Amino acid sequence: MFFGKILGLFGKDMAMDLGTANTLIYIKGRGIVLNEPSVIAIQRDTGKTIAVGHKAKEYLGRTNPSILASRPLKDGVIADFDLTRLMIKEFISTVRSAAGLVKPRMLIGVPSGVTQVEKRAVIESAEQAGAREIYLIEEPMAAAIGAGLPIEQPRGSMIVDIGGGTTEVAVISMFSTAYSESVRVAGDEGNEAIMRYIQRKYQMQVGENTAENIKIGIGSAFPLDEPLSMEVSGKDLLNGIPRTITMTDEEVREAMAEPVSVIVESVRRAFEKTPPELAADVAEIGLTLAGGGALIRGLDRLINHEMGIKVVIAEDPLTSVVMGAGLALQNIRDYRRVFIN
Repeated sequence: MFFGKILGLFGKDMAMDLGTANTLIYIKGRGIVLNEPSVIAIQRDTGKTIAVGHKAKEYLGRTNPSILASRPLKDGVIADFDLTRLMIKEFISTVRSAAGLVKPRMLIGVPSGVTQVEKRAVIESAEQAGAREIYLIEEPMAAAIGAGLPIEQPRGSMIVDIGGGTTEVAVISMFSTAYSESVRVAGDEGNEAIMRYIQRKYQMQVGENTAENIKIGIGSAFPLDEPLSMEVSGKDLLNGIPRTITMTDEEVREAMAEPVSVIVESVRRAFEKTPPELAADVAEIGLTLAGGGALIRGLDRLINHEMGIKVVIAEDPLTSVVMGAGLALQNIRDYRRVFIN
């Protein structure tokens, strides 16, 4: 215990949101010091890391055979252990000067449906990347803390955290989860749905980055007051020649209808399975959307339209998980009970 306190003088606690789409790192006393795409590019023959984060994302779909550009997390969990370890190591090295002289103590957000094997993979990746002590926290719990929900009170609070690989729905009361579900449909499924739609309707192929830009640029879950359109460039599947089309928000809404409906149904199931008193609390104060998916235009209006429930978007949905994990780590005595054993 005494040795741990001495180490704390030279190293700062670190919270990490290890997401399918983005990795964020929060350091005690410094705030968010890293927000990068969860992407790594390596040299195939040597295994040497070429780039991580934003720089590596530029390689996706644009590499020659000697370079592998990869997103090593899939559906919120580690799909490639070695690449994840290398990526985490690079990210920690990037912020090491801000963290102090010794190996940091880390709290990492993981999906609520994570298996024991997946937990072990996260912990071992962090250990091999240089962490001294590792704790885990479920992402919806961290998101609720980060969004400022009263998780300590004897009343129900519902958080819907829509990330890149998973949508986490949880009802929380008195530091515990009364109901939770993790569905592996989220932002990535929206991108893939757009790619399939363009291929089916226009016989044109676009890359993942282009699909994401379409989703961000004109995507919506509910009809917009003002229509939007966007020029999209890709490769014609019939002759391989580059071509450009114009897509509308209505088309993107049609493309994303299936993954959006899965998210809405997960919210509906949460109300069906939540004890009536807690469900009444949520109906009174509303549910909170967090994660990058919360920024899909009109998603709050769609849920309200479908279920008549008030929907609030977290103040900064993209950082809710890492801010909540950081706050929990800063006040570890109060929040240790919400960490995963």
